[in-house]
Amino acid sequence: MENENASGNLTIGAVANAAGVNVETIRFYQLRGLLPRPDRPYGRIRRYTGADVARVRFVKAAQRLGFSLDEIGELLKLDDGTHCNEAADLASQRLADVRARLADLMRMEAALAKLVGECKTQPGTISCPLIAALHGCD
Repeated sequence: MENENASGNLTIGAVANAAGVNVETIRFYQLRGLLPRPDRPYGRIRRYTGADVARVRFVKAAQRLGFSLDEIGELLKLDDGTHCNEAADLASQRLADVRARLADLMRMEAALAKLVGECKTQPGTISCPLIAALHGCD
């Protein structure tokens, strides 16, 4: 099976299955230029390789780290191993974004914890502090 994968004997369904995505994801990545579309021999179906599976897995891993598809396209262009600084710059930008989102989430967590605590300390009141606070937010 490994030789078949290397030589280009995988169907689009097999690539999707091996990469843990659906066939439409493969087609979408091809439309976005993230995955090459193999030639279709006359009257036959396109065949993919194990390298195509690895590329789809790379895209999914980068997405899990928060990279956009455009950024992933840039990372794929830098994949020859000689552009580590450029890749690090993209990752630094993503890291700054993640840290900003974490700070926002921590502020949200603190605000919600405070409101939940106020709800529990004022039982029996007509106006719920949580609902009142949400009415006051714009």
